[in-house]
Amino acid sequence: MASRLSGAGGGDNRLVSLPLSRIRVIMKSSPEVSSINQDAIFLTAKATELFVQYLATHSYKHGQGKENKALTYSDLSRTAEKSETFQFLADILPKKILASKYLKMLEREKGDVEEEEEEEEEESEDEEAS
Repeated sequence: MASRLSGAGGGDNRLVSLPLSRIRVIMKSSPEVSSINQDAIFLTAKATELFVQYLATHSYKHGQGKENKALTYSDLSRTAEKSETFQFLADILPKKILASKYLKMLEREKGDVEEEEEEEEEESEDEEAS
């Protein structure tokens, strides 16, 4: 049924745009899944399309790309960062930063970790001395 609804014949009147075969492969990659109903694949594809459409619309409406009539990566990233609904995407859509800023952040974090380790060593030495 889903293959008929999805226009597997290649017609322009498709109800889903995502390739159902790829969705099946992704779903089967889960070790808990043994078999998948064709309707479940179709519904997953349709739900995914609606989610992506909602994310894009929300990002466009609340983003800065509206002036240029364009949806940008930074609009998507900002939506994932600021919107509670899309917070789970923050790791997948991180805010873009320059490599130089990232390297400085890593150096600062490395320095903080080294300071903490030194403090812990001093505390353990003080405990041993008492």
